[in-house]
Amino acid sequence: MENHSRDKGKATQTINEDNDDLKSVLTLQRHLLMEAKTLDSDLDFAFQLQMQEAFSASLPLHHPSSSLDVTLSSPSDMGFDYVTLMLQDIERFEMERKEREESDEEKRRFRNDLNRSIYDQNFARYIMNVPEQEWNNYGDNYERPYDENMVEAQNEGFRVYVKGLVSEERIREMKVMVGGVGVAICDFWNNLVLELRKKLDGAEFMTGEMAGVEAVIHGLNAALSLDLKRVTLFVDDFLVYQFITGRQQPRQSKLGTKVNEVSLLQKRFTDFQPSFAARNDMSFVFKLARDAIVSQITWPAETSNGKGLKETCMICFEDIDATQMFTVDGCFHRYCFSCMKQHVEVKLLNSMVASCPHEGCKTEVTIDSCGKFLDAKLVEIMSNRKKEASIAVSEKVYCAFPRCSALMSKSEVLQYTRTVMLVAEKSGARKCVKCHRFFCIYCKVPWHFDMTCIDYKRLNPHPAREYAMLNTLATKKQWRECIKCKHVIELAGGCYHITCRCGFEFCYTCGAEWRNKKPTCSCPIWDERNIIHNRRRRQ
Repeated sequence: MENHSRDKGKATQTINEDNDDLKSVLTLQRHLLMEAKTLDSDLDFAFQLQMQEAFSASLPLHHPSSSLDVTLSSPSDMGFDYVTLMLQDIERFEMERKEREESDEEKRRFRNDLNRSIYDQNFARYIMNVPEQEWNNYGDNYERPYDENMVEAQNEGFRVYVKGLVSEERIREMKVMVGGVGVAICDFWNNLVLELRKKLDGAEFMTGEMAGVEAVIHGLNAALSLDLKRVTLFVDDFLVYQFITGRQQPRQSKLGTKVNEVSLLQKRFTDFQPSFAARNDMSFVFKLARDAIVSQITWPAETSNGKGLKETCMICFEDIDATQMFTVDGCFHRYCFSCMKQHVEVKLLNSMVASCPHEGCKTEVTIDSCGKFLDAKLVEIMSNRKKEASIAVSEKVYCAFPRCSALMSKSEVLQYTRTVMLVAEKSGARKCVKCHRFFCIYCKVPWHFDMTCIDYKRLNPHPAREYAMLNTLATKKQWRECIKCKHVIELAGGCYHITCRCGFEFCYTCGAEWRNKKPTCSCPIWDERNIIHNRRRRQ
C-alpha cells in the first residue's frame, strides 16, 4: 500500500511538471508569434509608405486630365495571415488544456471524496464490531487518520448499471432517430455514487444492440475514470449480455469493433463480472437514457409561463409545452396530456386496462400517474377496474350498503374483519374496508347483530326492494342466476350449456350443474331458434 501511494505521488508530481512545461512552451510560442506579427505589421506599414511615395512622384508625369485608380495591396493581403491562424490555434489549444485540467481536477476531487466515504464506512463498520467491553476500556483511544493517498475505492466492489436506447421521435415536421445512454455507478450496498446521461451520436445508423454496447463502453470508461478496479456490470439486453461475455459473436463488423473495445476495457479491471438483470431492476438507469433522448427533441421557445421548452407529441404532432407532456412510468414514452386523456378514456369505455400508446409497447399506465390529466371520478373508475380484474370472480365481494358498494376480495375483507371480530369467519359478519360498516356476506344485507342468518331469513322472507325488482325483471326476461357466484346471466343466443365467468357450468333451462363437460339433467342442449337467431345476428 505504501509503495502504491508513493508511486501514485510520483506520477502526480510528474504530470504536474509536464503540465508546467507545456504551459511554458505555449507561453513562449505565443510570445514569439506576437513578435512576428508585430514585425510583419511594421513591414506592411513600410511597404505602404514606399508605394505612396512612388505614386506621388509619378503623378506629374501623367496628363492632368487623366486619373489613376490605384489600390495598394500589402504582401500580407496577397495570402493567408498564417500568424493569426497559428495564434487562434494556440488559444484554442490553451482553452482545451484548461478545460481538461479542470475536468481532471474535478475527477480527482470526486475520487478523493469517494475514497473518504468508503474509508468512513469501513471504519464505522470496524467500530461497530468492537466488543462493548473493549470499547468501554479503549474507545477513546481509537483513531485512524485519513490519508489522501489511500486507494480505498480500488479495493471495493462497485455495481455499474448501463442502458442504451435508440428511438424514432418527432421534432416538429421531421422524424428523427435519436439515441441516449444512461449510466449509474453504485457501491456494494447500492448507494448511488455517480450517474450519467449522454446522447448517442450517429443514432440513425444504430440498432438497439449497438446502443447497448455503446452504453457498456460509457459505463466502463466512467468506472475507470474513478480508478475503480472491481466492478459488476448489469445489462438488461440478453443479446448485449451474450456479446460482452463472448458467448455470441456479432455479425456486423462495426458492432464487432465495439465489442472488441469492451473486451479491451474489461482487461483494465482486476475483477470484472457481467450480469444479466431484470428490466424492473434497471428502471432508474432506463430513465436516464430516456432523459438523454428527450433532451435532444426539445427546443427553447416562448410558452404561456415565459421561456420554456417545447416538444412534438407523437400522436397529434402538435408542438406542446414540455411541462404538459405525460411520461408513461416504466417505458418513459411521452405524449401530451390531451392525447393521453382521450386514449385512457376510450380504454375505460371499452372496459379495458390502458397501456402505453407507443406501437408494440405493453407497459401499463399506472393509476396514480393518470391524476395529472384525468378527473378524480375517472381515476376512481380506473382503480376499481384494475382491482376488479385482479380478483377472481368467485372471490369478489361487494359492500351491502348501496351508497358504498365497495369491491373487495373474500380474503381481504375477512382479514380486515378479524382485527375487530375474532369469530368473523363463523358468523359471516364482514367489515367493509371503505365505509367501515358491518354487513353479512351470506345474506348480503347490513349485519344482523342479534340473530343468525337462518333467523334473519325467516323473519325477512322477502328480499329487499332492489333485489325484488331485479328478480322480477330476471323472471320476466328468463334470465338465470349462477348458483355459485349469484351473478345473473342472459342467454343471447347459442346452446343452453352455460359457463359462468366464475367457471361454474350449468344448464340454462333448469339450472342443473354440468360435470366433466356433460349435463346432469335431461333438458335439450339447444333450441334451433336460438342457433338460427344467433347466426343471423352475426351475419
